[in-house]
Amino acid sequence: MRRRRLIWQIFPPFLLIILIALVAVTWIFTTTLDDFYREETRHGLEAQGRLVASQVKDILLSGHPDSLDALSKKLGKQSGTRVTIILPDGLVIGDSEEKIRRMDNHRNRPEVRVALSGRVGTATRYSHTLQQEMIYVALPIRDNGQVIACVRTALSLARVDKTLKTVLFQIINSGLLIALIAGLVSLWVSRRISQPLVEMKRGAERFAGGELDRRLPIYHGEELGGLADAMNRMAAQLNDRIRTVVRQRNEQEVVLASMIEGVFAVDNAEKIIRINQAAANLLGSDAETSIGRSIQEVIRKPELQKFIVRALESETSIETDISLHHRGEDRCLQAHGTPLRGADGQKIGALVVVHDVTRLRRLETLRRDFVANVSHELKTPITAIKGSVETLRDGAMEEAESGRYFLEIIARQAERLNAIIEDLLALSRLERDAESAEIVREQKNLLPILESALLTCSSAAQAGNVKLKLFCSEQLSARINAPLFEQAVVNLLDNAIKYSDAEGLVTVEGWQDGGNVMIKVQDRGQGIPAEHLPRLFERFYRVDAARSRSIGGTGLGLAIVKHIVQVHKGEVKVYSTRGSGSVFTLSLPVH
Repeated sequence: MRRRRLIWQIFPPFLLIILIALVAVTWIFTTTLDDFYREETRHGLEAQGRLVASQVKDILLSGHPDSLDALSKKLGKQSGTRVTIILPDGLVIGDSEEKIRRMDNHRNRPEVRVALSGRVGTATRYSHTLQQEMIYVALPIRDNGQVIACVRTALSLARVDKTLKTVLFQIINSGLLIALIAGLVSLWVSRRISQPLVEMKRGAERFAGGELDRRLPIYHGEELGGLADAMNRMAAQLNDRIRTVVRQRNEQEVVLASMIEGVFAVDNAEKIIRINQAAANLLGSDAETSIGRSIQEVIRKPELQKFIVRALESETSIETDISLHHRGEDRCLQAHGTPLRGADGQKIGALVVVHDVTRLRRLETLRRDFVANVSHELKTPITAIKGSVETLRDGAMEEAESGRYFLEIIARQAERLNAIIEDLLALSRLERDAESAEIVREQKNLLPILESALLTCSSAAQAGNVKLKLFCSEQLSARINAPLFEQAVVNLLDNAIKYSDAEGLVTVEGWQDGGNVMIKVQDRGQGIPAEHLPRLFERFYRVDAARSRSIGGTGLGLAIVKHIVQVHKGEVKVYSTRGSGSVFTLSLPVH
């Protein structure tokens, strides 16, 4: 249903009230005026009748009633009224308008009957004689208390009606003019009332559209002015509150977006009501499209779904560790669930915080493995030394050949212990210097450093009958710490030589690829199984522990290489195929 404007709800009733009031006033006025004119006419006729009655009485008492007809015509002509003289038997003996011979007996006329009874008679009716409506007033003429005749005066109502019509016409014209003026005034008043309301409506629409900085004009009227002022204050308060809410929401969004922990909230219907980007990344979903969807649609992890259900059912905080497969790798998550309550204290859902503790768990595993490996690596030479010493104490010292054999075991295991300790100290220094930024790097040509590394490993290569070849441009340079870089290359060469077959070949190649310098060390040995590659650079990790110890390895060489490369802001990669050898590639920034 179409809604009407306020002005058309105010103006038509105003106009209708004015018209009804004018019609009522006109009707009352004309009715009163008609009654007034008739009453005044009756009084006038009665006064004229009394004047005529005194003259008629004298003539009747003088005994000349024949002259009354002439008197009636004379007085009627002078007064402009009809004068009729009637005897008690109803006979008309004088009339100013008609011949008395043609007139009927008037005894039964109402006004005559009343007058002959001694009172003033009045009547209004249509006169068949004059063919018009007349008002009659009849007065008795007495002599010694007896009614001897009556005088009736009459006047046509046509003049009264004409006068009333003239007055009514003037009233109607005046009323129409007044109605027009009143209508215009009511239209002006209606517009004056409705226009501020229209402006307020437009202002409210602007407020609803977010334009809270604009203000409504303050009107002079107390009610409209007060309403406009109240709406302006409301807009100002809304603007302040909305800004506060937006600021708080933005702060919350920034906090949630900056958190590395995944945070999401679900309602009692298991639908997500809030989720940050970290949680979306962990769950492999989109933060914006996840809101309003059920956890079964968004979270494809059964263990996490079960935990969320438990969090919704629990009245206290709960936590657990969850393992899941994400983006091709196993992740360990620590989930913490807390009931979510509204302002009234009623439970409306649950808040779940998810920490990715994969790196922490991995570091803990590495720490345990490191402690176990260190213990094992140190225990082996110590056991060998201890056993050799005990054997010497038991009498082996008396035999020169046996004594030398066990002393060589002690010396060899001592050298191994020393190598392990030196490598551990080297790793410790690398980590310490990297944290304190004490490692100095300079722009150096790489060819002399690579040649020096090959020279260092040449004796081991000759002992194993392994050939070494170098391919590198003299202009190749990078920003490095020369001793550390040489140590990394030596460690890679040492491993390549140890795991190469007799008559094998180890090549070292250097080149520039964009903004990086690439150093490749390749052997053609037995290769490394694929399952060992992810952990190859861990401390004391060995692919073939027995062979590694037999050839004198400490298990820390590749870990040292990894730390040296990290100090140089680079990375190390390994590619290996079983039976085809291994390729270690160092990538270092040029500057």
